[in-house]
Amino acid sequence: MRKGEATRAAILDRATDLARSTGVEGLSIGRLATELSLSKSGLFAHFGSKEALQVAIVEHAREQFVARVIAPGLKAARGEPRLRALFERWLSWGSQAGGCIFLHLAAELDDRPGPARDALAAAIRDLLDVLATTTRVAIDEGQFRGDVDPHQVAFELYGIMAATHAAARLVGDPKAGARTRRALDGLIARCR
Repeated sequence: MRKGEATRAAILDRATDLARSTGVEGLSIGRLATELSLSKSGLFAHFGSKEALQVAIVEHAREQFVARVIAPGLKAARGEPRLRALFERWLSWGSQAGGCIFLHLAAELDDRPGPARDALAAAIRDLLDVLATTTRVAIDEGQFRGDVDPHQVAFELYGIMAATHAAARLVGDPKAGARTRRALDGLIARCR
């Protein structure tokens, strides 16, 4: 990796970590530059604009999510075991400092049209598609009933994760983990 590529990667790693708690709008270019010992203009040279940096953060988080959640989760046995593996890996992803960046940014960007919102919406659509496809395989394998709506299952899994994020991070519910597992087990039981 060339120096410019390494610098860009370091910027995106740190910016993504910061965006988990500050969001992309609240991300200070000055703070990011200071933490990385770069000038503001040097940092901007890698992206050209704050908007391009925001899009790059979402895309970087998406690449991390695929590498840490989707790819390993897809190695689990087909159907229900794979669906559970994907959810468990997503849950682990969301337990890191700042929580699940996608849930955090969804609240920030849902009413803000623009490229960062579009990139985030695409990432979430892709996740929902993976969950729906995995559910469809569980149906095809005979693990779930034939009348189960795969997109509804994906929707409910996203809802469980959003509720978990709020309960654990905002409300501080000490039983959030147990409630999450009960909700997941209930959803899967209804699918059988």
